Amino acid sequence: MILAGGLSTRLYPLTKQVPKPLVPVAGAPNAVHLVRYLKAYGYDEIAINVHYLADRIVATLGDGSAFGVKLTYLHETQLMGSAGAVKAMQAYFGDEDFVVVGCDDLTDLPLDDLVAEHRRHNAVATIGLVIRPEVDQYGVVVLGDDGKILGFQEKPARGTERSKLVNTGIYAFSPAIFDAIPADTFYDFGKQVFPELLAAGAPFFGYDARGAYWCDIGTPSEYRRASDDVVNGVFRIPGTRANGADPSAQVEPSAQVDANVWIGAGARIGAHARVSGPSVVGDGVTIGAGTEVSRSILWAGATVGDDAQVRDSVVGIGYAVAAGARLEGAVVANEDVPV
Repeated sequence: MILAGGLSTRLYPLTKQVPKPLVPVAGAPNAVHLVRYLKAYGYDEIAINVHYLADRIVATLGDGSAFGVKLTYLHETQLMGSAGAVKAMQAYFGDEDFVVVGCDDLTDLPLDDLVAEHRRHNAVATIGLVIRPEVDQYGVVVLGDDGKILGFQEKPARGTERSKLVNTGIYAFSPAIFDAIPADTFYDFGKQVFPELLAAGAPFFGYDARGAYWCDIGTPSEYRRASDDVVNGVFRIPGTRANGADPSAQVEPSAQVDANVWIGAGARIGAHARVSGPSVVGDGVTIGAGTEVSRSILWAGATVGDDAQVRDSVVGIGYAVAAGARLEGAVVANEDVPV
């Protein structure tokens, strides 16, 4: 199951018009990357909960057949929380183990190893974990020598962390997890289910996915890190080019484009413009003559007028940057949600 029902507030104003599952990474919605990731591990039946701008998610992903999977949607009229949404799909999962991922996960965490560890321990729940050098913005998990979870810290101040292992939001569950989630109740894994499992001494484990890549694209800074990692070749998304231009893009001969720049279909880069990486120029983007774009992400349909400068910024879908404008460290987007 992909958890995709949230309001995406941490990415405002970008997600005023685009729900978080459709936030693009290297030109494709992250939900598409996730579906392909799950399919690569043999998961061809996938549930996804939707609420905010749900119609756009459904229109983009369809029934899943384009990706070789079958998608089943849970339309939440009221948000039920991460655990509450999973509980609502109890009949769908039946008596099989299953995995849950967040729509903001960009990762290559090996799901087969996660599930193997889960089953080896006969666990009710197993959390996928990665090491981060700084953990003050994450949920930290403390493990015993046997992999059993001993405790949690939420965004510990630097120097107070008991572990460098952070919760990726990628989980393996056995059907027994449903006994820990009340029906028809807003319930959260991190705030309620996991502390309760820990207090009860349940078979609750962590899987140390040391060496795996993981990024939560749900904040502007982490979103930019993920995008940079892809175009710089630090992380490769299977089936997705890391950089370079689509054949239909038009780049004026006098324009300068760095190697670590991704340019989408139908994009146009004007005379004497310069695009420095790591940057992403989305489908249908127009960059005017004499304009400089560096270390930035331009979503589909954005326009940047002549002689403008866009640095260290994210420009939302269809947004127009005026000629001669200067953007530095900005996140800008159209905020009116179209009917």
